[in-house]
Amino acid sequence: MTDTLERVMIFIDGSNMYHYLKSHFQRTDIDFGCFCSKIAGRRRLVRIYYYNAEVGRKEEPERFNDQKKFFSSPEKISYMELRLGRLVYSGWPSTPPYEKGVDVLLSTDMLSHGFKNNFDTAILVAGDSDFVSALQAVKDNGKNVEVALFGKETTSMELRKVADKTITIDGRLLRNCWKQQRNNYGTQRPPQES
Repeated sequence: MTDTLERVMIFIDGSNMYHYLKSHFQRTDIDFGCFCSKIAGRRRLVRIYYYNAEVGRKEEPERFNDQKKFFSSPEKISYMELRLGRLVYSGWPSTPPYEKGVDVLLSTDMLSHGFKNNFDTAILVAGDSDFVSALQAVKDNGKNVEVALFGKETTSMELRKVADKTITIDGRLLRNCWKQQRNNYGTQRPPQES
């Protein structure tokens, strides 16, 4: 039986999620509200944080515009906040940019909310083992931690070990969580009304 009074906060590593969706499903049009409702279950979803790094407007104007469109989705969902680090363009364009500050921002927010007693369970949507220490600190503060992982073969064993529970993100979990649903022939159809 699920406790509907259990307070849940979801922390999403946006870059990890975006690249996984693009490489494994060839699409990124995820309905974040549906996705987060599924992983929260019947518990009380307090807040969702989505972390990413903003693409440089000057360096990559087309990608910048695509990202702005993508970022408009999380911004429209109640109780969901977009939190941005930055991309560093050192040696661009021969060297790809790298994220700066995103993992620290996510970890700091999770720890801060845990210490302030804003949630009972934190759900991390990521695959990066850099979050292991932050998750352990949240657990040491008496909170539960769950990790939603993308597929089994590419996910961190360290995250699996520290988590109280793991949630596998696969096609079954994502069913009906796309903005444009596809029919059996692979063509898109508008989402169905609830």
